[in-house]
Amino acid sequence: MKAYYKILISLVVALLASGNIWAKSLKELQQDFVDLKFGLFIHFGMGSYLESDWADPDRSPELFNPTKLDCGQWANAAKSAGMKFGCISVKHHNGFCLWNTSTTDYSVMNSGIKRDVFKEFADAMRSRGMKVMCHFSILDLHEKILPRHIKAADTDFIKAQLREILTNYGEITALMIDGWDAPWSRISYDDISFEEIYNYIKSIQPNCLVMDLNGAKYPGDALFYSDLKTYEQGAGQRIDGSRAWLPSMACDHLQPTWFWKSHFPSMTLPDAESIVKNNIEPKNAVGCTFILNAAPNRDGLLDDNAVERLAEIGKVWKNKGKGVKIADAPAPIISSNIAKYRHATGTWSDDMNIHDLATDDDFGSCWVSSEGVEIPTLQIELDPESRFNAITITDNRQCTLAAYAIDYRSNGEWKEIFSGEAPTHRQVKIHRFDELSGDAFRIRVLKSTGRVAIAEVGAFLEKR
Repeated sequence: MKAYYKILISLVVALLASGNIWAKSLKELQQDFVDLKFGLFIHFGMGSYLESDWADPDRSPELFNPTKLDCGQWANAAKSAGMKFGCISVKHHNGFCLWNTSTTDYSVMNSGIKRDVFKEFADAMRSRGMKVMCHFSILDLHEKILPRHIKAADTDFIKAQLREILTNYGEITALMIDGWDAPWSRISYDDISFEEIYNYIKSIQPNCLVMDLNGAKYPGDALFYSDLKTYEQGAGQRIDGSRAWLPSMACDHLQPTWFWKSHFPSMTLPDAESIVKNNIEPKNAVGCTFILNAAPNRDGLLDDNAVERLAEIGKVWKNKGKGVKIADAPAPIISSNIAKYRHATGTWSDDMNIHDLATDDDFGSCWVSSEGVEIPTLQIELDPESRFNAITITDNRQCTLAAYAIDYRSNGEWKEIFSGEAPTHRQVKIHRFDELSGDAFRIRVLKSTGRVAIAEVGAFLEKR
């Protein structure tokens, strides 16, 4: 009997260690996130001392010296506002790490205070019943993880840092990734594989949501490279409440910038009622959780005016109950698009809006069919024996593809994948199927509302 209990205990310990015993479905995790409604964002690091959101990555870490650091003060301020979680930027673009890391000397452990800020933050939040999230930049100016300079070792370095964050600091509700597939970072999801990093995160913490902060170019009708649709308001990304239906996150700053500046303590901050009426309430109404950044000063404390404003928000707005019930959404696209930048051809186009505009990785441009064409056809050429098991079609907002067929070419023969009415009225149509091999695929439009206009098509080999 004792041997039986020993075996049972060992099995339970193994399950607990794997994390899978508590694994939830993606929809459950998305709903949990939407139910949080409102949280605190913290940007704190070298930029706090250099009056710059993009801090010089070559300055000595000893400059970082918040002698009065009190993460408990931040957590109390968040609690007073009715917030349910805290998200801290553990590594911004300059590469300075707020945790005890063995991957680099550029961290808080070589700073003026030599304290693990992330641990203190996580402990402070959890002790007050709040969840913990973090923000992490793929772009790393100190370690020279830079556009057109990506090496295989860079992925290993990123994984090593994520492993520390995800194994040494308890449950991380969500990981917000930055500096990836953005016009200003110029590091694509192919340079550093999004799918590889995404699956690595999930292998350590299956319940950790992955949200990429640079998905502005992607339509709001599907999840591309993120478990949540994200909107960085300070970068001009705004949620369209009339169309929004995906679980989402929007973030903005209480002060004018992410990191603290010397004029912040004396400035007049946005009033509590406007923050509630213009951000929290309308976003929560469409399944969007709002994250508000408050920047700690060089002492490691939130300024008095920020603390007061957060408390005022808590008086105007009460976090009552759960958020709106989210709709079912297709699983996110996380694989590389093998159709991107490929040669496109087909039936004739309207004016200059020719075929390659549907493979240019720009959802604002479109291939538009000539009005005289009876069955508009768009054909994408691939490498010989390309393997794929998913195809996406994104139509123009002024055009809805009502019915169409998808074929692929293998050994010179065209074979049908799909034919019929569009599976959804939404802008993005996602087709998933068993793996196929071919050197081209095409879309034949059988019926549409408005002139046929296709913004982007994609082909993917998903790991399932």
